[in-house]
Amino acid sequence: MEEIIALPEPEIDSEAIEIGPEDLLPRLRDNGYDSERVARRRAWVSNKTGATLEHTGAVSYDTEIWRGNIENPIGVVQVPCGVAGPVLVHGQHAKGLFYVPMATTEGALLRSYERGMVALTKSGGVQTTVLSDENQTVPSFFFKDIAAARAFPGWVDANFVNIQAAANATTRHGKLKNFKCYQTGRQVLVNFGFSTGDAQGMNMIVRATDAVCRWIQANYSIASYFLFSGMCSEKKPSGFLMTRGKGKRVTAGALLTHDVMRLYLHVTADQMFRMWQSTVVGHIQAGAIGYNGHAANGLTAIFIATGQDVANIVNSALAMTIFEPHPEGLYVSTTLSALSIATIGGGTGLPTQRECLSIMGCAGNGHAKKYAEIVAATILGGEISMGAAIASQEFVGAHEQYGRNRPK
Repeated sequence: MEEIIALPEPEIDSEAIEIGPEDLLPRLRDNGYDSERVARRRAWVSNKTGATLEHTGAVSYDTEIWRGNIENPIGVVQVPCGVAGPVLVHGQHAKGLFYVPMATTEGALLRSYERGMVALTKSGGVQTTVLSDENQTVPSFFFKDIAAARAFPGWVDANFVNIQAAANATTRHGKLKNFKCYQTGRQVLVNFGFSTGDAQGMNMIVRATDAVCRWIQANYSIASYFLFSGMCSEKKPSGFLMTRGKGKRVTAGALLTHDVMRLYLHVTADQMFRMWQSTVVGHIQAGAIGYNGHAANGLTAIFIATGQDVANIVNSALAMTIFEPHPEGLYVSTTLSALSIATIGGGTGLPTQRECLSIMGCAGNGHAKKYAEIVAATILGGEISMGAAIASQEFVGAHEQYGRNRPK
């Protein structure tokens, strides 16, 4: 038998980690969202750390509207915001020329996206379509044995109308649409699919799912349940999302003509296809989920500008970009499998973020699908621009000219 060696306990200086009342952030009434209390908290942090917070305190609107968006507020972090475009979109919901706001500190990013967007526009524009629109939660239910677990999906199916009623009673916007059960041993994971309107809706549907779980527990013999199983892949990359989707599944495609590729991208269709083929091999070697050049780059910049939940980049960037040879040039497309976006709720109602949504005509109710199609067209522009930079050996030179190394 292998000998077990006991490791010595680490020495901890208890005095070094003691936190006194003077080290805790001041708990101001109602968490302190009015400008006076925000200023008091900022002054406390400045005094405690020695940091100068002059620009952090330069807020141009009423700080009371931060309730529900942040805790312990001290001010704002200002990120440079630019605009890229135009991109011509022929979609189900987005039609016309659009200019897209992007907030970033990465030099050359907007210039790259803009080049691709203009190339797509010069080629006649981008076709877009929202393929599905559904958010998911997946709780886990536990039973005394496998036979009991096996009977559960049939009961859920027979009682789905009552389960829908329990879910829908918690929200005006979210609606429980469907379910699918996955049994593993005596555990059953139930994938509930919701429509969420123009909201991203995760908090909304978690509340609805909590009501569903409590109703099931009151009406069916289960051992226990957990509200989250992890299968829904919220803010996580997974192969499940590539097939099941999450939020908006949206695709964008266009035919890049030979002339446009030569004039605007400095490449031929053959060079672009060979680059795509080569990097597909690299993605396979890496065990990547999906294939794309830098979808996360553009998505992050757009998310920051428009008040999206930036952590949803992890799932939203699961994209599949395809370049296909065509007699007239190259057919290019990208499909975003799990685009989690909103035009209401969260940070979308903050003044600067709402202004950025307004640039695209996407602020408020009724615009989430339009916004999704504009985002997909923009991401496609970034994909072809980066691909062209690699194929033409201009990638480093572009960053040298426009990026942070030697900006001109």
